[in-house]
Amino acid sequence: MEMVATSCPQFGGLRRSCPTLHTPRSLSFVQHINSQLRLSSSRKPCRAVVAMAGSGKFFVGGNWKCNGTKESITKLVSDLNGAKLESDVDVVVSPPFVYLDMVSSSLTDRIEISAQNSWIGKGGAFTGEISVEQLKDIGCKWVIHGHSERRHIIGEDDQFIGKKAAYALNEGLGVIACIGELLEEREAGKTFDVCFRQLKAFADVVPSWDNVVIAYEPVWAIGTGKVATPQQAQEVHAAVRDWLKKNVSEEVASKTRIIYGGSVNGSNCSELAKQQDIDGFLVGGASLKGAEFATIVNSVTSKKVAA
Repeated sequence: MEMVATSCPQFGGLRRSCPTLHTPRSLSFVQHINSQLRLSSSRKPCRAVVAMAGSGKFFVGGNWKCNGTKESITKLVSDLNGAKLESDVDVVVSPPFVYLDMVSSSLTDRIEISAQNSWIGKGGAFTGEISVEQLKDIGCKWVIHGHSERRHIIGEDDQFIGKKAAYALNEGLGVIACIGELLEEREAGKTFDVCFRQLKAFADVVPSWDNVVIAYEPVWAIGTGKVATPQQAQEVHAAVRDWLKKNVSEEVASKTRIIYGGSVNGSNCSELAKQQDIDGFLVGGASLKGAEFATIVNSVTSKKVAA
């Protein structure tokens, strides 16, 4: 099909070019939204749904990953217990498995507990795995699924991740569903393709979106010190919400919180929080520092000013 070529600003690796001003009907939804976002990169982003719909609360999770000792975690819990946190934020921390019970029994009720992973079904003869039932037994309310380190280091695929998330939801845990592209995928202009594919694997199997928080984490920004600009993050978040609207429902698109992760810290959180479609953060390294994590939680005040 012949297309009319024109020039337009490139946008941070989301795609390499902007070949057309109009979208033929035969183009796929992914191609359509890609072309629309390319053309809108110089305009103020907007959408018809409210960023803080649903529970009406900002959401900040701290993923402690494979870090900490009894001594360091005891201090971190003490710092968090003494921190002043804005009231209208859902706050969750995700300690290593071996410290879940310790943290659950000593951390303020103001902060909920998440696991970093869970098994695809009921427990049994699965060496090294942790069941949802066990997590609930020690007070976990959430679990992270789809994190890039599980995808690209452990080798979990989209379908396996989706099934684990579905089982956790069916058994009553909330799910932080992670999506995000590798650097080479961004440079190849495949950011939306990758994120939508990963999102579809969740959408195909989850029983409900009521207890799902989507975390967009560009892999190239995790633990690297690099962070997506507020505009880069906002454009992907807006695209994810639009995908939900078109492929799930307008209600789910409006209610589902979409949070950002990738080298979030106390210095950059306020500007990121001002973006319309950024409903919070999933924090890595900075969540190991009580005072800095509190700063990120309290960046909700920037969201209020921006609104």
